[in-house]
Amino acid sequence: MEEEDVTPEQLNKIAKQLTGRYERKQPLFDLEADPVVKRYVDDLWQRIVASKKLDIVPAEGLSRMVNADTLQHSNVREIGAEHICHHAWEKLQLTPLLLSAGFTQEQADLAATQVISRAVYPASELRTTRWIKENSAVCELTGSDLERLTKDKLYQSALRLYEVKDKLEKHLSRRTNELFDLEDKIILYDLTNTYFEGEKRHSRLAKYGRSKEKRNDAKLVVLALVANVEGFIKYSAVLEGNIADCNTLSAMIEKLAEHTVGAPAVVVLDAGIATEQNLALIEKKGYKYLCVCRARLKDYQAVPNRLTVLLDTKSKQVIRLKSVVSPKNTDYYLEVKSPAKEKKEEGMKLQFEKRFEEELQKIHTSIHSKGGVKKSDKVHQRIGRAKEKYPSVQQYYTIEVAENEKTVIGITWKKDENKHDDITESLGVYFLRTNLNIKDEVIVWNIYNTIREIENVFRTLKTDLNLRPVYHKKDNATMAHLHLGMLAYWLVNTIRYQLKNNGINSCWTEIVRIGNTQKVITTSGTNTYDKVITVRKCSLPNENLKRIYDILKMNHKPFVKRKSVVHKLELKKDESQQQRLLPPG
Repeated sequence: MEEEDVTPEQLNKIAKQLTGRYERKQPLFDLEADPVVKRYVDDLWQRIVASKKLDIVPAEGLSRMVNADTLQHSNVREIGAEHICHHAWEKLQLTPLLLSAGFTQEQADLAATQVISRAVYPASELRTTRWIKENSAVCELTGSDLERLTKDKLYQSALRLYEVKDKLEKHLSRRTNELFDLEDKIILYDLTNTYFEGEKRHSRLAKYGRSKEKRNDAKLVVLALVANVEGFIKYSAVLEGNIADCNTLSAMIEKLAEHTVGAPAVVVLDAGIATEQNLALIEKKGYKYLCVCRARLKDYQAVPNRLTVLLDTKSKQVIRLKSVVSPKNTDYYLEVKSPAKEKKEEGMKLQFEKRFEEELQKIHTSIHSKGGVKKSDKVHQRIGRAKEKYPSVQQYYTIEVAENEKTVIGITWKKDENKHDDITESLGVYFLRTNLNIKDEVIVWNIYNTIREIENVFRTLKTDLNLRPVYHKKDNATMAHLHLGMLAYWLVNTIRYQLKNNGINSCWTEIVRIGNTQKVITTSGTNTYDKVITVRKCSLPNENLKRIYDILKMNHKPFVKRKSVVHKLELKKDESQQQRLLPPG
């Protein structure tokens, strides 16, 4: 560079601009109008870079350098359990189904948000809304608008989902069979009930009945479920709280064929539903049945040439299986002797005996007390009431009443040892009945034992998914609430079925706890150019969550990082000042 080519003023500008380039203090607007200065600056800068005499960091690297003192973390939310449930939602192809049923994309996204939230955080619509807005990243997965979410929208979404209940159940029944290559050869049918909080004065569903939770003070609603042995629901119905178990079967049988369950599937029933009329209906529709006999067989004989089978159960007890025949019909009967059931019934028998004898002792004391009940008719009434109260034990007691004209002067009682021994021998014994053409004791026992799976379904619904109690006042809201819980159960069972097949038998609550260890967090800091860099990333899953992700064939990160660059406020002020210095165009 020749010094005579430039003036001292130009040299000063060249030096300043070279220093600015090195210190990365470039102006936001290029105000240099002198072509000589510009040409010399560009030429000299290229020579400096080529000579490698200065330690020049590339601009891209400098933009990533953030001052650690400016780092801030915000908007920390749970995402692991939501990610697992969202993956199940997509695997079950529920969004396309809802869209085909007339849902808008916004409504389908909200439905996904609500069902996933129900599975991860089962609570009221108000608490769910608060949890979504403050704790969960579920909206970042489903695409639902977090700002527009309200409890009223969740109420409406649940009602909208209940309107397409039948379509959802048919789709889910077929989809899970396709996903896991299932054949519905054995079908389980049972009922449970849950109670209401509140009076429910004008409800068609809420009725007083026999509560399984011992809440006889509260009105009930009955939930009838058909499930396969893998725990997937095939059909559900919400019924009046006082309906008898045996009166619920006919509607279920009509729905079975529509939900991919074709004959000759085996319907496994509990004793409360297995009336003669219901068994005849099942057989008429082309299905087989296996149930517990409602009443104890009396006139039966062991099948000739069949040995008694002793079977070790998972609970490390030995049960006795014996094939028997009854003159009543041609069905196959299996006598089962269970030590656990025997122990339970023995305890109940002893307790009833004690209470019955206490009642008799009260009558005896009253007879020999001044002012006590001594008239014959009154004493016999008291004895009759005691027998009515404890019918299972009174049958083997002999009671003698000593009378003098119309006054009782004494009462004695004793056990009939022969009858007592017969009753004791029958403790723990019940009978299975089937029209299956199977004569193998172990196979019949194993088929019936699958009914425990529907008990697990009820347990998950009531405990893990908080289906009880029901607080809704209107019947349509009650049915929508129960249906929403069952949709959440579909996600739960889809996940747990895969995990159980790979050795993870944890309950759903534990799986959610493991999932909640993964968070998503927003981190912001200022870089070398005084710009605020904001990054939103997921934390790394721990080893337990990694194993779950690997079994479910899921990405370990729910989404890739999201980055934004924002100018600081001070920078915007400088920028506006420079704009004011520009000459008018």
